[in-house]
Amino acid sequence: MQFHQLRYFVAVAELRHFTQAADLVGITQPSLSKQIHALETSLGTRLFERIRGNIALTAAGEVLLPSAKRILADVETAQREVQELVGLRRGRVRLGATPSLVTSLAPPVLRRFRDAHPTVDLRVEEGGSQDLVRDLLRGDLDLALIIMPGQGHEPGLRAEPILRESLVVASLEPLPAATGGELRIADLRDQPLVMFRQGYDIRDATLDACRTAGFEPSFAVEGGEMDAVLSFVEAGLGVALVPGIVVARRPRIRVTPLAPPGVRRTIVVARRRDAVPTHAGRELRRILLDHIRAATAQGNLPPGVEPL
Repeated sequence: MQFHQLRYFVAVAELRHFTQAADLVGITQPSLSKQIHALETSLGTRLFERIRGNIALTAAGEVLLPSAKRILADVETAQREVQELVGLRRGRVRLGATPSLVTSLAPPVLRRFRDAHPTVDLRVEEGGSQDLVRDLLRGDLDLALIIMPGQGHEPGLRAEPILRESLVVASLEPLPAATGGELRIADLRDQPLVMFRQGYDIRDATLDACRTAGFEPSFAVEGGEMDAVLSFVEAGLGVALVPGIVVARRPRIRVTPLAPPGVRRTIVVARRRDAVPTHAGRELRRILLDHIRAATAQGNLPPGVEPL
């Protein structure tokens, strides 16, 4: 098995077309087919099959694909590391963050990183924690700011807890059930909820909290991302559990804290356990932790957020 054969295999697997894959990797179609056949011979099994003129992965191909992608990503990382060591002074760091963190914690950190390293290619991916974990494991991200699920983090990741935050109830109008300025989860029994799409950890946290309180919540609307959920609340469609840091710039939304124990989440910075972090990735993590320490010392962390 050779590196270039894996690259050709991934190209065919993603495009499901030999001629297009050959154009992508810059060789002729017969040469690509020959290399794929050599790879199949070395593995002792077919990786592709034709079904009614279409290219499909065999079971062996499905097993090989994620490993091949990780190998290609690791080789690319190694090449960048060597280039940095010989003085190329360029690199790349790919950061993932949940919607609440990409608009609150990430901007000042990325500004400091950009000021210190203006020639490094900086890329940001926004998504739910489950989606970002998948991207980390595939090698598509170097670091991610995600929420640690209640059952613990994925064993393939190295996750470092950095912050803990509390969820609040966001609504358009005051909620009459609030006692002493706080709501219990049970008070949401008769409130229609605006619910996040599948893949958002807040969705799971909200459902778990309601079920623990003894009821199944009703949805006014579901399937939105963070901005959509906040807009639906502003439109009066229902209430939502959201991180307190996302409503600071939404003056129309009323915020009601949850009575203890409330719903709290642990924010972690995560990376793949089996991947060596790049210089750029290590530097971004250092700046992130420095920012949190400074914000804590100056009392500038958002309400409901505490360092770990």
